Amino acid sequence: MEGFDSAVSEINGPINSLVWGWPTVSLIAITGVVLMLGLRFMPIQKLPYGVRMLLEPSDGENEGEISPFQALMTSLSATIGTGNIAGVAGAIAVGGPGAVFWMWVIAVFGIATKYAEALLAVHFRETDAQGNHVGGPMYYIRNGLGQGWSWLAGLFAVFGMLAGFGIGNGVQVFEVSSALETAGVPRVVTGVVLGVLVFAVIIGGIQRIAQAASAIVPLMSVLYVVACIVVLLINIGSVPGAIGMIFSNAFSGEAAAGGAFGQVVLMGFKRGIFSNEAGLGSAPIAHAAANTHDPVRQGTVAMLGTFIDTLIICTMTALVIITTTGESLINGTNELSGSNLSIAAFNTGLPGSGIVITIGLVVFAFTTVLGWSFYGERCTAYLFGTGAILPFRLLWVAMVVFASIAGTSGAVWGVADTLNGLMALPNLVALLLLSGTVFRLSRDYRFKSAGETDPN
Repeated sequence: MEGFDSAVSEINGPINSLVWGWPTVSLIAITGVVLMLGLRFMPIQKLPYGVRMLLEPSDGENEGEISPFQALMTSLSATIGTGNIAGVAGAIAVGGPGAVFWMWVIAVFGIATKYAEALLAVHFRETDAQGNHVGGPMYYIRNGLGQGWSWLAGLFAVFGMLAGFGIGNGVQVFEVSSALETAGVPRVVTGVVLGVLVFAVIIGGIQRIAQAASAIVPLMSVLYVVACIVVLLINIGSVPGAIGMIFSNAFSGEAAAGGAFGQVVLMGFKRGIFSNEAGLGSAPIAHAAANTHDPVRQGTVAMLGTFIDTLIICTMTALVIITTTGESLINGTNELSGSNLSIAAFNTGLPGSGIVITIGLVVFAFTTVLGWSFYGERCTAYLFGTGAILPFRLLWVAMVVFASIAGTSGAVWGVADTLNGLMALPNLVALLLLSGTVFRLSRDYRFKSAGETDPN
């Protein structure tokens, strides 16, 4: 087994370095910049409009299976997870406090990317054999760019289907079972209970997944942010210094483990992308199921996901870590990373509050499994038809149980991570080639004022 792991790592290592190195990360950043400039910073200006559209009832056209709010919660269920807790801590541990600044930068332009993804998903969506509205990169590649690009749509679907079992399933439940094992819960119990809960939700399709996400995600997110605020209020005197540390170290390599400015920027960009998935092409699959006939409206709702995920939740985590362990991050005495660093930071700021991290990891990982099950299901159905949905769901649940009990090696997760990154490439190509459609639909749209009912 060790020989197999070594061989897989040797092959996957260079590919992963390329996929999650400067080429792909730069392409994601460039795509966000192109879209934001082409939209003339409209996504930033219309964030309040997006909030209003999120809270208003859907337009009643019955052209989707879930409400715009449920679509956002479903996409957030897949993005708010270990990346917001362990990922932020990892970025700070390796890239220093300055990495947070670059997380903000990539997130700001990611708002435009997420807007464009959802707009295209609704504009080019189809109705499948079961009467459900389906969309996402594979559909806007094929329907927007033409049949000659079907091979690129197929590549996205393959990468998305396979990556889901690792990043969206196995990694998540393995972390949950590992965390609960330290609390005395046997892995087999965690695996069986999680398997039953996941099956009970996903067997009901997107409606049940959306209902679960809409109930869990807002509640857990608010509780987590409140916990962060409590810790920050207790350490309020350190907050201005923490913010100053983020900016002062953003343009130097002093705080980075690698001692290089490029490392600070790369870690910030990578973890920002991991946290909100803007550009990866996953979220638009959920937004395509929204009950709306208005692509621009759903785009404004979707872009809130990046703002909430990175600019609010990740920022809260980062400030807690820096206010409580800042000096050790700068002088190099910190030896913790990932969730362990986050737990230590909470316990330092407020003794005993580290339990918030454990609970957050369990709940966020569970909702991530639910959200990614829908992404993987849609990719599978695109490739093999709706008849493959039930077998996929059963295999998904089996993976939940297996990964909880047996776990797996870093090599396998490395491959899943690579596939996750490969999803971005077809999607980014499509976003750039279809940017004219995004600009045209946005330019022709009349954003309604409060009280109006018809935006056109």
